[in-house]
Amino acid sequence: MTARIERVVTSGVVEIDDVEHKVENNTWIVGDDDEVIVIDPARDAEKILEKVGERQVLAVICTHGLPDHVGGAIEVAARDEAVIALSPKDKRLWRQTWEDTWPDIEMEDEGLFAVADTELEVMNTPGVTAGGVSLLAESLGVVFTGKTLLADGPGKLGGDYPALADQLTSIGERLFTLPGDTRVLPAHGEESTIGDLEPLFDRWLSGSLTAGPEEPQQEGPLTDGTRVSGIRLNAADDD
Repeated sequence: MTARIERVVTSGVVEIDDVEHKVENNTWIVGDDDEVIVIDPARDAEKILEKVGERQVLAVICTHGLPDHVGGAIEVAARDEAVIALSPKDKRLWRQTWEDTWPDIEMEDEGLFAVADTELEVMNTPGVTAGGVSLLAESLGVVFTGKTLLADGPGKLGGDYPALADQLTSIGERLFTLPGDTRVLPAHGEESTIGDLEPLFDRWLSGSLTAGPEEPQQEGPLTDGTRVSGIRLNAADDD
């Protein structure tokens, strides 16, 4: 049976610069009528598992370790004793949400996960976090980009780009080499395609992302991600 993709949108409140904001997150479910992989299990595990239904969860894959994206990981994985996968470079971020446990799998570039008749290939795409990854499902014509690339451009951490040069390198050398009709399924907001976004790359390189006056504070749901107080992005990995 051909694998299909489903989206679950969850919401919650995060603190950014001492101001609380409502944030919406995408959780992606890839699989068929029997088995699935869950990508970026945000806060509401009950809502995610309701969408999964009676299908077996084979793995929970976190494209990065920020708290609002891994908040449902333990509960979603525990139901079927599924493995949890995360880049080792985001282990410290993970432990700020889950102090007493580690992910089961330390993802590496070009690693593969299989579900139904589909393979998901790990692509290292750091920038927003040091361990950020994307997942390419070539047979489905999609790439799950986490916070690296959103429909409105490179993802942020709050209003900031923690490592913009690294992030643009990830986008240009890894994501924008994919076919133009590849669907971009991010951790926040709506989907796009590589072909829609690639023509904007030269503008991003020329400084359009950081030029100009500071934009006013947004009201309502944020689509470009979050920063949670106390996160240490550059801390050394635990052994």
